[in-house]
Amino acid sequence: MATPLRVMLVAGEPSGDALGAGLMAALKRQITSPIEFQGVGGPMMTAVGLESLFPMSDLSIMGIAEVLPQIPKILGRLRQTAEMVERNRPDIVVTIDSPGFNFRLAKRLHPLRKSIGFKIVHMVAPSVWVYRPGRARKIAPLFDHLLALLPFEPPYFEKEGLACTFIGHPVVEARVPLDAGAKFRSDHNIDQKDKVLCVLAGSRHSETSRLLPVFGEAVKKLVAKNPNLKIVVPTVSTVVESVTDAIKDWPGKPVLVEGTETRFAAFAASDAAVAASGTVALELSLVGVPMVVAYRLHPITHWIAKRLVRIDQANLVNIVLGKVVVPELLQNDCTPEKIVREIDLLFEGGESCTRQIEAGREAMAMMGQGGDAPSDRAASVIQSMLVEDTTKDQS
Repeated sequence: MATPLRVMLVAGEPSGDALGAGLMAALKRQITSPIEFQGVGGPMMTAVGLESLFPMSDLSIMGIAEVLPQIPKILGRLRQTAEMVERNRPDIVVTIDSPGFNFRLAKRLHPLRKSIGFKIVHMVAPSVWVYRPGRARKIAPLFDHLLALLPFEPPYFEKEGLACTFIGHPVVEARVPLDAGAKFRSDHNIDQKDKVLCVLAGSRHSETSRLLPVFGEAVKKLVAKNPNLKIVVPTVSTVVESVTDAIKDWPGKPVLVEGTETRFAAFAASDAAVAASGTVALELSLVGVPMVVAYRLHPITHWIAKRLVRIDQANLVNIVLGKVVVPELLQNDCTPEKIVREIDLLFEGGESCTRQIEAGREAMAMMGQGGDAPSDRAASVIQSMLVEDTTKDQS
């Protein structure tokens, strides 16, 4: 029996868990020999065959002020993960996003790469175009290859000697049935004529704790003006308990849903959305849901970010297109009153909605829609690296 190919993956948050699961499934499709998956991941990666070294939620922390109290635990998890690599001697290590943890891990693994003989690939290029452009030079020696989700990212890293491949954004892989919205409404006893607002407050406790009180006040004002308004709240396992508790007193009988398929069905059923900044803006654009992006950072994190960030936009649709199409209410502008004003405009329909939907289609094309699936492209890069190693060993 052939020795299993040992692939180690490390993800630190729900979006990384989704990326890891897609990559694992693609590797299984492309490689006929046995594969053994190990590392750190969440429920989606576990479902495809990963036994996580520890709960991924231990790493799902964002923001300087939020991370500081957790440093001892994170350092312990960092040591555990590095020891796992040294003990299990994988053929390839794939770190997925979560740069705060994964770049430190790569630095620890650097001395082991030659002695053990593994390659290390990072998936999701760090946003050097947002701040700290010199970071590309610092991480270049740590990795053998970088997999970028955005089309303009490879040149930043290639000029520093790090091979980088644009694979496309995983959101373009989503398939939403045409009747998904109508079926979701029927399943949840929502009349097809009623307005539906989708509320998305993020996937980290640091996000939901700041955004849900603001979003809740906006919901109260919107339902007071439109008693038939229905509220849908898609969430993820990392924050489901706190989100459930936060919305229990909201008007409009909020419908809480989990899971990728159900989330996209909820999007398809919605007339508008208020969303935290992040991948969710792309997901809403894919389905054609007009939105307002609203976000607040911890005051200390925001103070630091203001001095580092080199771009004005916060959501990926606006960033990729290079223009503001999706309204952004950030920091002090993230208020119930301003959210209500923007949602009212979206409920009216008209030019602002049409412009957002058309811009969303344009952004999806730039993200790789219509070509090979990003997970398949990523798996092809990794497979070629493994084949290259095998060829070298045989020569």
